[in-house]
Amino acid sequence: MKSTLFAARLGRCATAGAFALAVALAGGADAGAAPESKDPIKLTIHDWTGQYITTHIMGEVLKSMGYNIEYVQADYIAQFAGLESGDLHIAMEIWETTGKDAMLASLATGKTVDLGVTGMNAIEEWWYPLYMKEKCPGLPDWKALNKCAEAFATPETAPRGRYLGGPVTWGGFDDERVEALGLNFEVVHAGTDAALFAEIESAYQRKAPILAWVYTPHWAPIKFKGEWVEFPKYEDACYKDPSWGINPDMAYDCGKPRGWIKKVGWKDGEKKWPKAYAAVRKFRIDNQTMGELIAKIDLEGQKLEDVVAQWLKDNESIWREWTK
Repeated sequence: MKSTLFAARLGRCATAGAFALAVALAGGADAGAAPESKDPIKLTIHDWTGQYITTHIMGEVLKSMGYNIEYVQADYIAQFAGLESGDLHIAMEIWETTGKDAMLASLATGKTVDLGVTGMNAIEEWWYPLYMKEKCPGLPDWKALNKCAEAFATPETAPRGRYLGGPVTWGGFDDERVEALGLNFEVVHAGTDAALFAEIESAYQRKAPILAWVYTPHWAPIKFKGEWVEFPKYEDACYKDPSWGINPDMAYDCGKPRGWIKKVGWKDGEKKWPKAYAAVRKFRIDNQTMGELIAKIDLEGQKLEDVVAQWLKDNESIWREWTK
């Protein structure tokens, strides 16, 4: 879902000790903390700002409990192999919108464990700015898209409309959805989260045509006035049973699922670091808070470590409860 405008800064922030200030501002390590093992707990890092924030907040809380923490870059879907083998330990954001099937398949192996919801609710869908309704008045109904495909076209895609999707690694089945619903659109995948939202922002400022993957929690739905396209409502059968829905020969002829964002871990890790896993289970943050934190980094140019440190300082009463 999502590398960003501050990718280079994130790489530096993930080094050992980069967040010492965060724990210091938040009140220091918990007195009497006795981690069950000194082996590092490996938290996975992906390619969107919010996931960096949630993971580093949790990582710093675990450090305050005395645990050794490593942040490990991992592919969003491929990470499950590492979680099952124990090479990776905790993933802080699995979105029902794009990661549900991979998560359920992993849990079915008995080698990973569902660590509960994050408190955030996910939407990932085709989005357009409100000014595009003047050129395509049938929106948000998806059936209006073919009638005004040329309004969303670019010189490279004309006469077909252009849909700017997320990086290919995010999944989402956009190419399959276009084919299954017979949409006269070409899916163009952004290379990074940063490129995706930079193009959306540029188009919005110029009131240029744009139809793109936008998700929440994120700053974009807060900053920009727009709507998500209303596709046929998602049901599990839509993805699994080609006979379901509008196109009896193809799956994915519906919108994307909406719902939870969960945490998942290596199952044996709960035996090795039970107090840490208990803290992870208690982690909660809401969409509005996360959108505002993402905006501080992506829009205001603040450093990841500073944003995390400030949140820890301002919300010590919240995160201390996770450690009990």
